[in-house]
Order: sequence, then C-alpha cells, then structure tokens
Amino acid sequence: MEKLVSMWYKDQALPENYIFPPEKRPGKFTVPSCNTIPVVDLSKALDHNRSDLIQQILKAGREFGFFQVINHGVPEKLVIDTMDVFKEFFEMPAEDKASLYSDAPDKSCKLSTSNDNYLHEEIHLWRDKLRHPCHPLEECIQDWPEKPTRYREVVGAYTTEAKKLGSVILELISEGLGLDSGYFRDKLTQSFVLSVNYYPPCPDPSLTLGLSKHCDPGLITILLQGDVSGLQVLKDGEWIAVEPLPNAFVINVGYLLQIISNNKLKSAEHRAVTNSKNARMSAALFISPTGDSIIEPARALTDAENPPIYKSFQCKEFLTNYLSMKSRESMLELYMRQA
Repeated sequence: MEKLVSMWYKDQALPENYIFPPEKRPGKFTVPSCNTIPVVDLSKALDHNRSDLIQQILKAGREFGFFQVINHGVPEKLVIDTMDVFKEFFEMPAEDKASLYSDAPDKSCKLSTSNDNYLHEEIHLWRDKLRHPCHPLEECIQDWPEKPTRYREVVGAYTTEAKKLGSVILELISEGLGLDSGYFRDKLTQSFVLSVNYYPPCPDPSLTLGLSKHCDPGLITILLQGDVSGLQVLKDGEWIAVEPLPNAFVINVGYLLQIISNNKLKSAEHRAVTNSKNARMSAALFISPTGDSIIEPARALTDAENPPIYKSFQCKEFLTNYLSMKSRESMLELYMRQA
C-alpha cells in the first residue's frame, strides 16, 4: 500500500524513479486542445437513414482512431454517480483498501500502482488504478470492492449500460464495414475489463506521465474521463489534447479492431499527462475477445484485390506479446503476412 502514489505524493518532490528520459517527457510546452476530433451524435443510431452517422464513425476511426459520443443513452445521473463512487473509493482510508492491493498480475480485482510490472520497471507512472473484470457480471461482482457500500450497485449498473453502448457502436462499425449483423458478438466481445485510473496532483508534470504512449490491445475502449483534461492523442506526429465534454464518452479503436478491419480502421497512440493542481480520474472499459478466439481480417473485407494484411492468430497469444512489446510498429509487424 505504501507504493500507491496517493499515499505519499503530498510529502515530497518528484522522486527520481518517476522522471522519464528527456525524449519521453511531456515537457512544459502547452499541447493544443483538439477541436477536430469528431463528436458523434448517437441519437441518430435508431434512424432508418443512419448512413451519415456510420460514415462519421468510420472516418473518425480511419483518420484519428478516436471520437467522442454524445446522446449515447447512458443516463447522466448514473455517469455522475459512478464517478462519485470512484472518487469515494480512492479517498477512503488506507485500511479500507488494503485487502484489494496486490502486485500479483493474475489477481482478478486489484488495486495497484503504475503498471503490472511495477517491481521490474525502471520508471514508474504517476497513477494508481483499480482494475477488475465485468463479465459475467453476477460472478465478477462478488470480487469487487465492498466499500463504498454502493460501489457494486452503481458500478454494476454503469458497466451494464456501457456494454450496451459498446454493442451499439460495434454494430454500427460492422454495418459500415459491410459485415454481417452481429459480427462482433459472442466470443469476439465476451471480455469486459474496467480500469479506473487515479492521477494525484503532481509536483512537476513536465517530467513524468500518468500513462505512457500506447495503443489499446482490444476491439474498442469506452472511456469516461471526468472533467479534468489529461488525455492526449498522437495525430500526424503531434500530440493533441482531447478535452472532456459534458456527458460524453471517448471511444478509441484497439489493435484487434484494426486487424479485423484489415486496416480500414486504425488504432492510435495516446497517453495521459498529469497536472499540479487537480487530481484526475478516468474509467476505461476495455471490450475484447476471449483468449481462445481466433483473430484475423474479416473474410468479407478481403479478396484477390484486397488481400489480408495480417495472419490468423489466437487472441491470448497476441495479448501475451502485447505486454512484452515496446513499440506499436513491432507489435503490428509481428502479425503481418509476409509480402
């Protein structure tokens, strides 16, 4: 528990093992806010003529790998209650959280700090995180935090609604790509993991990161980022800030969706920066296939003129390699077919 940033950050300057090499630091320059990351109004998802909406999503997934959604159907009160519960959790006394803390990578529901390889990493991330599976809910919920007392009720309701949102988005993507209705069902979308990130105020945000540059491994991520800015996306070699919008979710494309779409959609590198004044929280719901799923470019998207770019592989093998790979380029090249 003493490793948690939230336990000691007020007491000292930035420790050396949180200072990134110069080439990886965010620095002191101001990253511009991005007004061009698409905002998609999902109220049109039920319209018979929803082709414009689908094309917006595909264009965003191709050009940015990111978009925000509004009018998404998740009740605003539930979203507010969920963020309040997460805040309550991280502000609880240490003794109320101690049973959840673990460095073990295979623990189902756990509170930890930095990355899962904390004991072996040279530079730590300025964040604490609570992570647990959400499917099947009736089984997973038994391992969730018992405090705050309303955690299981509120977060259970929230993840149920967020899963529905994920299904809507993936169905729109499926339709836009020309895949069969329900393509992203069953084993392709049976892994739901929630990661709640807590970034305390930092004594020198220019030297450290809350999350290093990375792409998410799964299909899509549904991110609730609260009202404090910190998410940045790499676009055309430049970092741009994705500012929080009221009652909106950030959606981003993962590696596996890029592969299944045969590069019609692209995953984008992103990171989280810190600030010196305000704590920041975000909650990411990762939607992924089961470990034994076979991943390959959708056959409906490939033919003699558009051959598959990637080979077939088992999802759990991919995830194992993802954890050990250092760069986006080496990760994708590993699964590309030989020319």
